[in-house]
Amino acid sequence: MKNCAIVGINWGDEGKGRMVDLLTQDFDIVVRYQGGGNAGHTVINEKGRFALHLLPSGIFREGVVNILGNGVALDPENLWTEIGDVSAKGVPVTPENLKISERASLLLPWHRDLDALEEQRLADRKYGSTKQGIAPFYSDKYQKKTVLAGELNRPEALRRHLAELLEWKNLTLTKVYGAKPYTMEDLEKWLSESCERIRPYLCDTGEVLRAAQAAGKKILFEAQLGALRDLDYGIYPYTTSSNTVAAYAPIGAGLPSLKIGTVVGVVKAYSTCVGEGPFVCELFGEEAHALREAGSEYGAKTGRPRRVGPIDLVATRYGVEVQGATAVALTKLDVLSTMDRIPVCVRYELDGEETDRFPFPADLDRARPVIRYTDGWRCDISAVRKWEDLPREARNYVRLIEKAIRAPITYISVGPERESIIIRKNHRL
Repeated sequence: MKNCAIVGINWGDEGKGRMVDLLTQDFDIVVRYQGGGNAGHTVINEKGRFALHLLPSGIFREGVVNILGNGVALDPENLWTEIGDVSAKGVPVTPENLKISERASLLLPWHRDLDALEEQRLADRKYGSTKQGIAPFYSDKYQKKTVLAGELNRPEALRRHLAELLEWKNLTLTKVYGAKPYTMEDLEKWLSESCERIRPYLCDTGEVLRAAQAAGKKILFEAQLGALRDLDYGIYPYTTSSNTVAAYAPIGAGLPSLKIGTVVGVVKAYSTCVGEGPFVCELFGEEAHALREAGSEYGAKTGRPRRVGPIDLVATRYGVEVQGATAVALTKLDVLSTMDRIPVCVRYELDGEETDRFPFPADLDRARPVIRYTDGWRCDISAVRKWEDLPREARNYVRLIEKAIRAPITYISVGPERESIIIRKNHRL
């Protein structure tokens, strides 16, 4: 497999981490290229169960180099905590297998405060932030008001820069929100307790990637969240604050000239959504509760119950198109095994007319799901490892999705463990 991006097709939480963990056996380098610690990738393997937020999911594979690229919102405090948690379970994290771009911007202590303060101000109009500081971080980055990680190796210039930012940011904290200002003493403590610990991992990751490219190494790009949370192509303004699409991967990774040969789009066998915003196919009541419990649908970062619904073919087809997916991984098919009839959102009804087209964000609140049902298989499929061993009804369900989204479903997950997978080798539409 050539250089590959693993990306989310829907609202996030599709199972990207489990696919990265599986496919890294074929790659030399794994790069996180955008986002921060505001979402989690759950990975279950022989080393245990892990909820990663910043660490690339290739960290569990011996010999794989993991990179946090310049597009990442680098939170030194939470990253160090995560390194400690993973290391405590016997997974080595060293400057040899984790490298951080010196061009990545640091998430500063006040970013989380500003995130929470703005959600509080918005009240019932809030965006559903996880309050990890991501939106204020990216806002500051595009205003050129952040600190690059490489500045940690230039302490005198760093402190001058921080003093300038401190003066500017305290105006917002105190005059807009009436909050407590930060001091240089606060920042000195943050530098010594959090930033100093990650300094050994910093390097020119662009140089690392150029060398890898010249040596013919295989590179895997790991995205956070999904296409519908992309800042430009998602359900704006209920999006994340970065670009989750595969096209951004080489830029956020640190080497824009890299070419991506394969894009694996990850889709859950039903729909889930964490946070606010339009979710056309949402289920409610007992039906939603049963599906949520069957799939253990609670946020890896926040523990929030996820909103759930049937698979949304309109949104999924749009996500496949936006991501340019060349192959699809369908996860959690086993969760549907207890259902007699499986609902599928086949189209939307908008202003009295049915449509296959994903609407403009401002029109989504008026859209209603058109639901059809397909037969369930009513048996445990978690031990199945071959396509032909799946029940006929399960194969029909996969084919129905595949035809609608116009992309081959190459991987089918029937459990959370690394080996609980069906691979349709050389499968094409």
